[in-house]
Amino acid sequence: MNYNFIAPCYFGTESAASFDFKRIGAQNVQITDGRVAFSGDDDVLAAANIQSRCAERVLILLKTFQAATFDELFDGVASILWEEMLPADAEFPVKGSSLSSTLTSVPACQSIVKKAIVERLKKGHHTSDLPETGELYKVRFSIRKNVAEVMLDTSGDGLHKRGYRKNATSAPIKETLAAAIIDLGRIYPDTTAQDPFCGSGTLMIEAAMKAMNMAPGMRRRFTAEHYLFVDKSAWARQRQRALDEIRKDCTFEGIGFDIDPAAVQLATINAKLAGVDAHCKFFEADVRKFAPSSGSMIFTNPPYGERLGSLTEAAQLEKVLGEQLEQNPVRGAYIITADADFERNFGKKAKRRRKLYNGMIPCQVYMYF
Repeated sequence: MNYNFIAPCYFGTESAASFDFKRIGAQNVQITDGRVAFSGDDDVLAAANIQSRCAERVLILLKTFQAATFDELFDGVASILWEEMLPADAEFPVKGSSLSSTLTSVPACQSIVKKAIVERLKKGHHTSDLPETGELYKVRFSIRKNVAEVMLDTSGDGLHKRGYRKNATSAPIKETLAAAIIDLGRIYPDTTAQDPFCGSGTLMIEAAMKAMNMAPGMRRRFTAEHYLFVDKSAWARQRQRALDEIRKDCTFEGIGFDIDPAAVQLATINAKLAGVDAHCKFFEADVRKFAPSSGSMIFTNPPYGERLGSLTEAAQLEKVLGEQLEQNPVRGAYIITADADFERNFGKKAKRRRKLYNGMIPCQVYMYF
């Protein structure tokens, strides 16, 4: 079966996300703000979930239609062939959003969408009973400027949940955003990368996975694996493909430092769970003693805001980092922060900057070469 997909992602990560979909053979890949659209078959569906580093989830787009009224919304949803996808006992929660539309109440829209699906399923399955005791099918809708999109979630948990980070330090960077920052830095199998504020180790772990060409979704499961209309053998094929593509001769080295011994211990555990502990090492150290090698790449998310209460302390750490990198020049440094005064504190203008969003927080990646 062929599908149209939508993959939401953080603003600023769309290009990195689209590359993964092109690489797995997706067709008609198109980028818009905060999402990538593409098409493909069951193998593309499975590979998109297993291989995507930067997208937040993979949704099947079922229908797009005008919905300026509740009647139009109901009729549009009810026209979808739900009985061909959802069994009579399916559990199907509905979530959605509305922006710049006449239908402003999201709870009311959720109720209408749910009711339309119920009516269609009862009719299609010739039953008056929908117990919702079976497998989970997450329905999502989006209404923008009176245009509704109805989608089925194939991922389940967000794709940032790789399965290796059971616990995290305060205000951790999401794995998908970390992967997008790593993508900016052009990691190679023989790269040495370092992070002076490693926290739970996400940046170094994602860098190692990129260098090894290890698919981020290899160690987790996805909701669509139990969808009756999806070819189950596609998942086995794509997991084997991902396994075959891992670079066994990779010599990448990721080194993380943190002043907090609990963070170092956590990062070490996470690297082992991710399967990259042979390539990632973490140590307790103060940034004032940070002396990276000249050929290394720096990827870091300095403590700021939620992670450090005092802005004065944050500015001082940024100043120290700038001094250490001035004394120990490196091949490249990629520093993400929400601090608008970062360059002044750091002591040097960035060669390039890239605006990214960490959740709803606007950030900049400051790049030094």
